[in-house]
Order: sequence, then structure tokens, then C-alpha cells
Amino acid sequence: MFNKYNLLLGALLIFGCGPAPKAPYQWQLSADYPTPLVPCENPMSEAKVALGRHLFYDKNLSANQSQSCASCHQQRYAFGENTAHSTGSTGQPHRRNAQPLINVGYNKSFTWAHDQLTSLEAQILIPLFGEQPIEMGVTGHEDEILSRFNTPQYRQLTEQAFADDKLDFGRIVLALASFSRSLISLTSPFDRYAYLMQDNVLTTQQLRGMTLFFSERLECHHCHGGFNFTQSTTHQLQQLDLRAFHNTGLYNTTGYYSYPQQDTGLFEVTGKARDVGRFRAPTLRNIELTAPYMHDGSIETLAQVLDFYAAGGRHITSGDDIGDGRGNPLKSQFVKGFELSETQKTQLLAFLSSLTDEQFISDPRHSDPFKQQSR
Repeated sequence: MFNKYNLLLGALLIFGCGPAPKAPYQWQLSADYPTPLVPCENPMSEAKVALGRHLFYDKNLSANQSQSCASCHQQRYAFGENTAHSTGSTGQPHRRNAQPLINVGYNKSFTWAHDQLTSLEAQILIPLFGEQPIEMGVTGHEDEILSRFNTPQYRQLTEQAFADDKLDFGRIVLALASFSRSLISLTSPFDRYAYLMQDNVLTTQQLRGMTLFFSERLECHHCHGGFNFTQSTTHQLQQLDLRAFHNTGLYNTTGYYSYPQQDTGLFEVTGKARDVGRFRAPTLRNIELTAPYMHDGSIETLAQVLDFYAAGGRHITSGDDIGDGRGNPLKSQFVKGFELSETQKTQLLAFLSSLTDEQFISDPRHSDPFKQQSR
């Protein structure tokens, strides 16, 4: 699937670990949180993050100059977008919902369903060079795109990050990965309650919702557990390879392996029938900002997501994907269904709102540098 640009990734990593940067990146983490794993081939530095931030917001990085990374990963939506499916720079619609870039430095794997894609550097090659579907549309336009960054500003940013001013796609990938790793969201009301011991931060409704969330009756925490509220987490203190992909009973069609053929999830990578309809459990941090939900954006609201899990899956009675997902034979053992009163539903939604990090979505360190420069 990645033959064309795996060569570029190999070129990035062939020289092994380089010297430590002169100005290492300063993680602003409390003692309660582990440091993300960083590949030795791409050590974090303040200068590299700064270069990556500029590239992230620059539409010159797409072949037709119509989109930047930030077009689909908007800060106000926790670096996601509020549409069911993304659209590439050429107008090509995508089949999946853009995942928000929340704490991606802690991810064990990337994209919705790829258990072998385990580094940001590898993942970033897909939106840049991928042709099915086209996102940034770089393939075939490399020299033209690089010429746009031959400016005094980018030469200076590149020299600060890499000791000389020669910007190529290898360095673009390293810088974008560094900026993405810097997108840390750990200052929500829940964090202040759980880790800073600020007992009065959460309301009574939120506390009752938290009890429901972590209960064995609802079982939410089995797939969305840990400090990052996802099973797909790795860091310096925990490097276990947890299999964080689940079939949630979203579909149960009569066709291809009981799942819509346009996207069968992890099965497309492994070829194993057990992986049909399995997708990575995303973090629930900032979840109220990232609607619509599921890999295909097919559930519009967070309240509807709770209804879906309470029902133990989704029963579709009309349209192309008719079928009762509650009976999907590959459905996760944790999606059993449960009873939830309207009061309890309100409490659970209140708890999920406590995972919203207002500082993260307004942090000027993550915002568009070009808008700041024009003020």
C-alpha cells in the first residue's frame, strides 16, 4: 500500500540517530504524565516544532495551493473537522472522518485501521503523497512545491531546525511530525480534578457520570481507558502492544463479511476475517468538539453515540447498509448494551464534557503563525 513513499521514509531513517538538538523541546507536562516516545532519528527541538507549525498551516504544501494540513485539522475542533468525510485538495471525497490530532504523540498506531502504521513520520507520508485518495497531492509536483518554500523566512526556519537552509520533503516530514507531537491536551477540568486534586472542579453531575463511565456495567473504560482515554496508547512507562481495534456493531450487512464493502477496517491491512469492521478506539479527550462520530462520521451527536452503545450496536432498517449490527458475529465482547435512564445519560454527557480542554483549543503555540504575524 505504501511502496512509493516507503522509500522516502527509509531515507529519513537510514542514518540512524543523530546528535541531540542544541535547543531540545521543553515538554510542559506535570509529573503525573509520562513523556511521549520520540524516535531517536527525529529528536524534538523548539526550532523543528516551529518549522513544522508553519508548514502545517501553509497551503503551499498542497500541489494546487488550496489546502493545508490545518484545513482538515482545525484547532477549534481539537485539530479535527466538523464534517462526516474529509475532502482532498482536488475535491475528491474521502471515505473516512478526519481524526483529531489530540495527543498523537502517545498513539500506538495511526489512522483508523492500520496496526502496522506505528510512527507519525510514516503516517504523514499518506496525506502528502497518497493518491487513493488524493489529499495534498504532492506526488508528481515535488520540485514545484519545494520551490515555494525557498523564501527568506523558510530558509531561516530550516537553518534553525537542521543547521542548514536546505528544505526537502524528508525534513518537511520530520518537522510536521515534531509539531504534531507537540499537540498535547492534558489541562481539562478532569485533569485538574484527577491529577491536581482540585476537588471542586467537577460538578455533581460530572462526578456521577464519571462513576458510570468507569463502571463494569457500561464498560466504557475497557476501550477508552488510561490517562489518554484510549487503549491505543504508548509512552516511556508503557510500551505494551495492546490490540486496540474493535468491531462495535455499527453495521451487519448481508454482503461482504457483514460489513459495507467500501471500508472493512483492519481487514484491509491484515486480510484476516476476524478483523472485518475493526477500527482503532480513538481518544475521548475533547470528544464533545469532534462530531460527527465513528470512522465514517455516520453518528451525528454524542448523545446518539451513547444511545448506540446502550443498544449494543446499530439496527439499520433502510438504505444500502440495512442490517442489525447488534448481531454482528465479530462484535466486541465489550459492546453488550446497557440500560441508561435520561438522568444517567445527562450525567454521562456531563462527564465527557469535562474532558474538553479549552486551553488546548486556544493555545497560541498551536495556532496559525501567519495570522499572528499579520497582526
